Amino acid sequence: MTESVKNLLKTLGPGIVFAGMCIGVSHLVQSTRAGADYGFVLLPAVLAAVIFKYPFFEFSSRYTSATGKSILYGYDNLGRWILWLYGIVNVLTMFIVTAAIAFVAAGLMSTILQVEIGADALAALILLVCVIILAGGKYSALDGLLKVVSTVLLISTLVAAFVAFNKGVKPPVEGFIPNEVMSVVGITFLIALMGWMPTAVDMSAWTGLWAEERVKQTKYIPTLKETLLDFNIGYAITGVLAVVFLSLGALVMYGTGIELSNNSTGFASQLISLYTTSIGEWSYLIIAVAAFSTMFSTSITVLDGYGRAMNKVFVIITGQEKKWNYTFWVVVVALGAYLVLSQYLNNLKSLVDLATTISFVIAPLAAILNYKVIFSSEVNKDLQPPLWLKNLARAGIVFLSVFTLIYFYVLIVGL
Repeated sequence: MTESVKNLLKTLGPGIVFAGMCIGVSHLVQSTRAGADYGFVLLPAVLAAVIFKYPFFEFSSRYTSATGKSILYGYDNLGRWILWLYGIVNVLTMFIVTAAIAFVAAGLMSTILQVEIGADALAALILLVCVIILAGGKYSALDGLLKVVSTVLLISTLVAAFVAFNKGVKPPVEGFIPNEVMSVVGITFLIALMGWMPTAVDMSAWTGLWAEERVKQTKYIPTLKETLLDFNIGYAITGVLAVVFLSLGALVMYGTGIELSNNSTGFASQLISLYTTSIGEWSYLIIAVAAFSTMFSTSITVLDGYGRAMNKVFVIITGQEKKWNYTFWVVVVALGAYLVLSQYLNNLKSLVDLATTISFVIAPLAAILNYKVIFSSEVNKDLQPPLWLKNLARAGIVFLSVFTLIYFYVLIVGL
């Protein structure tokens, strides 16, 4: 094995963790809903979100590689109030986001076990196990788990989609009325879909935090090229799977007149049926375990990301690093998520849409901050993004801002 390959293997990790986080609710739930409810109509919106958000996630990994620090330090350099604002936004979103993810994971767990236990109890169990794993193994446990789970789900999903494409598009049932995108409901869902596609922009800081941890784990400082390759692999996986999940929903459920359940357990059963309808009933257990493992790993990733981010904010503001602070924030996020989840036990769609919509509304601010930081004097000009990426970032800011304004307009007019 050559030295370059060894170094690349030491670098790989943060991108896979990022992909594991993205594949959760945004793909399993939102992409599937988009296909099932609207067919392939929303495919351009999914692709646009993935493309226009790309620069802002890349900037975080690039900043960490160029400076050796998280982009949160860049926020602080722009003004301490910005870092405070980032922390406040985290507090406002982290409970809702984590609750939505744990809710879906609980539904899949209930489907596998075939037990009549409330979604709130199963979600509490999932969150508790996640806290124990992170408090004990932290990044190493997260990194190893996600590499295995992501591979299983990736292969299963690609096979299911391939079989579904071969079968072709089924004619809609008699009396089927397609949903209108250009309506209050349609545009509201469109914004929610793009809010976490492939994930929320404000979570971009996490890629740098994971890259920092990977360096501590391997004792190897990767080059900018190696760091970006790791990130790009993870990002490409999320983009491909977003299209695949939407396709599964469109090919298997669109036009059938069957609506996706608003109950987490019911939705989980429908999700698994997308695979079994294409591949065969023999695949039920494999798909169910892979899907649950994905949502479980996403739960761990999100808890880790919020815990790591809030800990870093605390360290930068106070100048003190407490060993217990990371675990403290992980526990706080888990408890808060459970309290939120307990209020949405039979309203999965509303909980997910609330989380994703909030993420989209604050996306323009997060995008602008990442843009300003990466082109600041802290980053050597030779390490700053190329012109094409700079222009794509500008277009991305316009894209996110325009759709946020459209959302508020539709919301006001709709009300």
